Amino acid sequence: MTEPGPLRLPAVNRRSRLLQSPQALLDTTMDQLRTLIAVREAGTALGAARLLGREQSSIQKQLDTLNRNFRELCGEPLVRKQGRGKDVLFTGTGEALVEMARDTLSGWLDGIHECRRHLGETLTVGTTRFTLGYLASAGERVAGEFERRGIELKVVHVRTRDLLDSLLSKQVDVVCGSVVTAEDERLEAFDVMEWRRGGLSVLTNLPEDQLPGPSAGASELRSLPLVVPASGLITGFLQGWFGADYRNKLDIAAEIDAVHYGFELLRSGLLRGCMLVTSGVGQAASDGRLPDGEGLRKIELINDIGPKLEVLVGAFTRQGESTAHDSEHPLTLLWRALAAQNAEWKNNWWK
Repeated sequence: MTEPGPLRLPAVNRRSRLLQSPQALLDTTMDQLRTLIAVREAGTALGAARLLGREQSSIQKQLDTLNRNFRELCGEPLVRKQGRGKDVLFTGTGEALVEMARDTLSGWLDGIHECRRHLGETLTVGTTRFTLGYLASAGERVAGEFERRGIELKVVHVRTRDLLDSLLSKQVDVVCGSVVTAEDERLEAFDVMEWRRGGLSVLTNLPEDQLPGPSAGASELRSLPLVVPASGLITGFLQGWFGADYRNKLDIAAEIDAVHYGFELLRSGLLRGCMLVTSGVGQAASDGRLPDGEGLRKIELINDIGPKLEVLVGAFTRQGESTAHDSEHPLTLLWRALAAQNAEWKNNWWK
């Protein structure tokens, strides 16, 4: 026996219901909904006014209107005052309406963004810190055309661990950064512009008699004090090589949230150890292009255990989108610019 589907009102009934919408509901504006959310976030009308850059009297007037209208519609106000200097108390109806307001505004913003994106009026690009230079150089190639046509280019910082999820959730249209892949693995859900592949390096302040170099096997990591990120690309390697419980198998001297903190930690001398980084970051530090890494030795890490994992650096978009639009669509233009920048980088690299 199949489960009954959701009950759907006939089109005539839906139209009738819309025509009979109460005036108090129709008078509610999106600006009022935004105010309601701001009051819930800030706690008071004064806090919401500061958050929105408005006068407190304007916020209080909207709040009073919402209270009056929804007392009429639902039987209780949305908020109750608790005394001077105290946060307002949201009623059950108020809490429910705040969530509805968030969903309403979010849905409209997402819908408008999707329409603008489809028409080629806006483009959102994500990038990690270490691929920002690629994007900036490619952006210079299309900046004049985008400005002439009034195309809005939004750039957002994306953490490596969120790189592909940001595409799947449609937070961005194109993203530049790095992912962990098995050797020759294809990312079926994405269009990939590969810039380079590589492995990991170690940046260390250990003396040479303890870690000679210029290379070391991944198996040697078991005997070294390590500085590793709490999550992200490096974690993918460690889990692939040593399993999900790698923290119990390795000497984790410090977990960090950002590689630059790791640089500072090792350079301070407070800790003696090895920081795992991508080979690109390791080379940049060794070449002096990352001043924070000055004084640290680079050791190339050889994959002598576990699966053959690689760092794939490049540009990514959802499957089919790099070719889905006409030749003048902003995504197409930026994708070509990224390809041209990649070709220029490779030519200069081999000179």
